[in-house]
Amino acid sequence: MRFLSGIQPSGNITLGNYIGAVKQFVKLQDHPDFTDFIVFIADMHAITVPQEKQTLRKSIRSLAAIYLACGLNPEKVHIFIQSEVAEHAELAWVLECNSYIGELERMTQFKDKKEKQVQGVSAGLLTYPSLMAADILLYDADVVPVGKDQKQHLELTRTLAERFNNKYGETFVVPEPFFPQTGAKIMSLTEPEKKMSKSDPNPKAFISLLDEIPVIKKKIKSAVTDSDGVIKFDPDNKPGISNLLTILSCCTNTPIEELVEKYKDSNYATFKEDVANAVVAELEPIQKRYYEIIDSPMLDSVLDSGRDYAKYLAQRKLSKVYNKVGLGRKR
Repeated sequence: MRFLSGIQPSGNITLGNYIGAVKQFVKLQDHPDFTDFIVFIADMHAITVPQEKQTLRKSIRSLAAIYLACGLNPEKVHIFIQSEVAEHAELAWVLECNSYIGELERMTQFKDKKEKQVQGVSAGLLTYPSLMAADILLYDADVVPVGKDQKQHLELTRTLAERFNNKYGETFVVPEPFFPQTGAKIMSLTEPEKKMSKSDPNPKAFISLLDEIPVIKKKIKSAVTDSDGVIKFDPDNKPGISNLLTILSCCTNTPIEELVEKYKDSNYATFKEDVANAVVAELEPIQKRYYEIIDSPMLDSVLDSGRDYAKYLAQRKLSKVYNKVGLGRKR
């Protein structure tokens, strides 16, 4: 089975991205069912909203280094930059021509981002689910990890694959979603009713993997909780404490039930101190490895190798698609 995933390089990835995705990938890269493992940096998706050129380029390289620092093994995982494989954009156009405007307008993320745009809405913001579908279908991915906010996009990908197969003959593998069992959704530290996001305007709301250690501790200790002083897991009534329990559970590999029992007579200050120390213990080795990798020739070697492998697969698939559709000359 082929496993595929991508993350946008728009800013440093958060503790939520790490727990919900990258940490899962590190475990899954050794899964015997996955004979091929592909992870890419979705830089083409990043430009659906305005980006500063140098910042974007720095973020692309930084994200690649973070993947490796977190433990992805380049001997087991193919890591590449999306824009370095032009077939993503080419297949996206073919899929756009098989997508309906109504489908794209119904995407929840499009509606949300449209409301936040102040300078008009780009066509790319509307059609990028077609590019996301191309990212997946180009490689005949069997399994794609998705968070709850991406489920709708994968459903569209499956629809487009089936529509194309029905119209032109069997061409694409219809991918299956993969939902991480734990840590799938880490919430904001300041508004624990909503997901932790690297685009949150309040820097206290999220922890970046490259935040300085004192900053990480301060953010955890100032996280919003409640006033009843009871440490228990109740996301509806105690979202802040429940979120911290989830973070601690994921960083220490301890079931939440055991943590609730351990801290049943503890106060919030002590609990937060332990959460902060657990997060630091998790991220400190990653940061050390990151700074060893970021400017090394090894990083470019990994990305070159990943690009070449992806391009080999992508060219074969796109050639098949063009032939089915009738594009170009038949030799």
